[in-house]
Amino acid sequence: MHIHRLEKIWLQIGIGMLILFLAITGVNAFAMGQQPPTGHHMIDPAKVKETAPFDKPGLHKISENEYELVIIGYAFGYTPGEVEVPAGAKIRFTVTSSDVVHGFQIPNTAVNLMVVPGEVNHMTYTFKEPGDYLVLCNEYCGAAHEGMKMIIKVR
Repeated sequence: MHIHRLEKIWLQIGIGMLILFLAITGVNAFAMGQQPPTGHHMIDPAKVKETAPFDKPGLHKISENEYELVIIGYAFGYTPGEVEVPAGAKIRFTVTSSDVVHGFQIPNTAVNLMVVPGEVNHMTYTFKEPGDYLVLCNEYCGAAHEGMKMIIKVR
């Protein structure tokens, strides 16, 4: 089979671009410390409000300047709906859902979790700047999805 010289050049350019894309993606993933999730933790979604730590949602002090924020996503809101955290403190989010898949995103931060029924997700973030941070559901979860929100007040 004979391949024209220009076709060979375009094949080489395409393969080169693919290799370059994969290399950049791989370097960025390792340089930024991104890795697959570990420690998969499941609970019964029908018993979320009876299972620790979701039986007492809200902000809990773990140690000096470190807090755990336990949150339950439901149609169409979060429990708690509003919480106040100290600026500069390390906040460990512990999130699950009791009904359908929801999202948990704080715009302009690195916080973005998928909230699956019965699956417990964790993420740690430090709010450096005081202010009111809006938490949005970024997964369509039903008719009133656009009203699903939570406020985190950093003081």
